[in-house]
Amino acid sequence: MSFQFKQFYVDHADCGMPVSTDGILLGAWAALDNATHVLDIGTGTGLLALMAAQRNPHAQISAVEIDDTAYLVASKNIAASPWSSRIHLYLTDVRQWPQQPRCFDHIICNPPYFTSGETANKANRAIARHVDTLSHTHLLEKIHALLASKGRASLILPTYEGEQLLTQLPQIGLDCTRLCQIKATDKKPFSRLLIELVNNESCVETEISQLIIQQQGHYSAEFTALTWPFYLKMQQPE
Repeated sequence: MSFQFKQFYVDHADCGMPVSTDGILLGAWAALDNATHVLDIGTGTGLLALMAAQRNPHAQISAVEIDDTAYLVASKNIAASPWSSRIHLYLTDVRQWPQQPRCFDHIICNPPYFTSGETANKANRAIARHVDTLSHTHLLEKIHALLASKGRASLILPTYEGEQLLTQLPQIGLDCTRLCQIKATDKKPFSRLLIELVNNESCVETEISQLIIQQQGHYSAEFTALTWPFYLKMQQPE
């Protein structure tokens, strides 16, 4: 199974977290323009690392993956892309990764989000989807340690899990600077939160926005404006 984008393709067969709208939204929304060193935590197929490389031609990108199978999938996808020389893939647990502190301008992550209930039967899907291998507290602590003083971190989570994560920020030393509430359609409730974090700064105000993916059976203008550089058949809005 593969997913063809305008400038690269992603093989996501046997990967615990295949290509999804969540990942594409996050990769398109993250403020990557001025970043020179980007970290993708839990890269999976390599999707976010590849999107970051397409969006920012000057960035060096580190991608960390704990699952052997996903690591092999990401390796192939990155090697087949135009940006293989700028994406550096590591098979490791980010919690034990020996990196210098404050070394990344941007950290991006589509994290595990199930905090309760039974895990998936397949081990790689459980790793990708359940917080047993990377709790949100551990993720936030690692972001705080690795993020440069003026850097940004971008995440996407289901609404409830995202709201719970936001309550942890003060004790970790992080602030939320941008928050985008996502609806699948205008008739459905908000189902996802796009979250941008910074290391604790005084007088930070959160910029809150909303985005609806589909309206009247078509992609919305806002979703199209954000994602058209990636979707193969999506045209740039006039």
